[in-house]
Parts: sequence; C-alpha cells; structure tokens
Amino acid sequence: MRVALTVFFALDGFVFAGWVVRIPAIKEQTGASAAQLGLALLAVSAGAVVTMTLTGRLCTRFGSIPVTVACAVLLPLSVALPPLTGSVLVLGLVLLIFGAAYGGISVAMNSAAVDLVRALRRPVMPSFHAAFSLGGMLGSGLGGLVAGRLSPTPHLLGITVVGLAVTAAAAPTLLRHGASLRPRASVDAAATPPSATTSADANAPAEQGGSGAGERRMDRRTRGLVSVFGLIALCTAYGEGAIADWGPLHLEQDLHAHPGVAAAAYSCFAFAMTIGRFSGTTLLERLGRTRTVVGGGATACAGMLLGALAPSTGLALAGFAVTGLGLANIFPVAVERAGALAGPGGVAAASTLGYGGMLVGPPLIGFMADWYSLPTALTSVALLAGVAAVIGFATRRTESTDRTEITERTKGTERV
Repeated sequence: MRVALTVFFALDGFVFAGWVVRIPAIKEQTGASAAQLGLALLAVSAGAVVTMTLTGRLCTRFGSIPVTVACAVLLPLSVALPPLTGSVLVLGLVLLIFGAAYGGISVAMNSAAVDLVRALRRPVMPSFHAAFSLGGMLGSGLGGLVAGRLSPTPHLLGITVVGLAVTAAAAPTLLRHGASLRPRASVDAAATPPSATTSADANAPAEQGGSGAGERRMDRRTRGLVSVFGLIALCTAYGEGAIADWGPLHLEQDLHAHPGVAAAAYSCFAFAMTIGRFSGTTLLERLGRTRTVVGGGATACAGMLLGALAPSTGLALAGFAVTGLGLANIFPVAVERAGALAGPGGVAAASTLGYGGMLVGPPLIGFMADWYSLPTALTSVALLAGVAAVIGFATRRTESTDRTEITERTKGTERV
C-alpha cells in the first residue's frame, strides 16, 4: 500500500509540472495578456482551495482511498482541457476544474498517508512528499524536452494517457490493501483502555476509523492546534512559491546572472528539497518531529538570508539549496500532525492554509519588491521560516502526547 500511495503522490507532481511548463505556449495560443493570464491562473488556486474543504468531508464519508483514486482519474483528464481552449474566459473555467481535481487529490492522498503512517507506526510522511517532488522534476524535465517538438495538445493528452494508465495499475493495490486499515483502526479504537481514551480526549477526540472512515470531532483546542499546524504549512509553502516565481528574476536582475543560470534557482531548491524529503523518515526517527521542524526552520532561515543577500550567483544558488533542505520536511510534518489530530478535516484545513501561503507569497513578494527591493522582499521567506521554527518549538508538547497515546493503544491491542 505504501508503494501504491507513493505512486499517486508522484503522479500528482508529474501531472502538475507537465501543465506548468506549457503555460507560455497556452498563453500565446489564447492571446492572453499577462494580467489576463494571471486571472486565469488564479482559477487553479480558487478551485483547489474551494475543493479542499469539500474533499475532507468526502474522505470522512467514503474513505480517503476511494476519493484518492477518483481524483487520480479526474486530474489527468482535466489537464488535457487547457490546450483545447481558444479564449481566456474558457481557459479560466477549465483551470477551475483542473484546480479542483488537484486540490481534491492533495487532501485525499495526504489523508490516506496519515492513516498509513499511523498503521505503520513510522514517520514515513516525508517519503510521500519526496515522491511528489520527484514526479514534479520528472514532469518538468520531460516537458522541457518535448516543448520544442510538440504543441501543448499532444503533450498534455499524452500526460492524460500516462496518468490514467498509472492510476489503473496502482488503484487496485491501493483499494485492496487500503480496506484493511478500517478493521485495524476499529480494533485499535476498541482496544484503547479508558485511561488512554481520557488522555486522548484531553487533546483530540478518539479516532473513529482509518482511511477516512470517520472524522475526529474537533473541540476548540483541537481546532486551534490544527490551525497552528496549518500556519506552519503556510510559512513553508510561502517560501516555495516565492522562490519558484522570484528566485530566477533575483539572480538575473540583481546579480546579473545568465538567463540559463538564473533558471537553475528553482531547480537547486527543488532538488535539495527532494533529497531532504527522501532522508526525512530517518531524521524524524532520530530527532523527532519537534527537532526536525525547529532545525529545518532555522536552516531554511539561514539559507534564505544567504540566497537573498549573497553578493554572487554561486552563493545565492547555494542559499536556495540550503533553503530547500530546511523546508523539505516541515510541510509533511505539519499536515501529518493536523491529520493525526482531526482526520481528513485536519488535513483539509492545514492543506488549505498551506496552499494559501503558496498563493499569496508571490504577490506579496512583488509588492514588497516595489516598496523596497527584491532582495529585501525575499528575506520575508527567511522570516517566515523562523516563525515556523518558533511555532514548532512552542507546540513540542503535542508530540509527547501522541507518543503516549500510541504506546497505550499498542498495549491495549496486545491485550486484545
């Protein structure tokens, strides 16, 4: 099941990256101005944010895994639509559909991953997000190779075919093994002794099933903690969006780098983030969630200060790479913590806040660059990484609470 779910994370990154690299060609095809294209692209974010909350409810009712498979069918189908449009208005409408599918699969597969992390009793969440990053690198690399030979229509249609084929191959395994999580979750819930239930209720209501079989009812304290973890996700996603959109321009405009070298800004960041996520499980097992988040936030803060203020291109690229290493595991940990507290609803809330950070980051950087300068604006990424580290340290007690709950539940299961 872990392998099958990893495939869906990689597929998500692959499809999204395939769309991103064809944006310039579709802009030319539709005759959109920069402002019109910006409004059309906003539809992707709008569709994702609106759908994320709804997906959390669907996961609660039908289970995270069936919803993941359904969205994995819709996502590759929807990515074939943008090159078929001939106007900006129609492009915005189909991007709304694409954004809805993208937001839906993001919440559903993260909810399924939270259930699997709980079942495995190992912090493997970063490995799923590493697969997403790897799929994105593969999709963007392949898109760059075929962009000069194929128009967007056959390229994105090919991605549709590949996506549906991968879904057809991986879905049976995911559905077959995923069904076993529900009975296991029920046994865990039944086996939890009264003392363990009391301990859990002090922080979050008891589980009602795996794979989205039931949602934890959120009291005020739980909602507050989910919002806090969502804020951590926002701080890190803000940095990812800012570097993707403004990193190359910073190198080219402020450090006078060659356009080809400037384009490597996000590549260095994404590659380092992928490496960091592949090593995330080991870091979490050795250091724990709190130290991983605090250390990652501090590392990203230092790296982004170097990337924004370095006097040379080489140092700036090194700073972006260090930032990627630091931010790599913070978002997965934040989403996993929110899901552990509140089920699919927690994943949806944290994901929505995180996606909001990626949405508002680039425009805010642009405003601050106009008011001050682009290097100064980019230091806001370092500031928010530091905020994530501080919040991670402030919420360190929730980690020890979860360890106690898991231990008590395991003892109860053994008694049964």
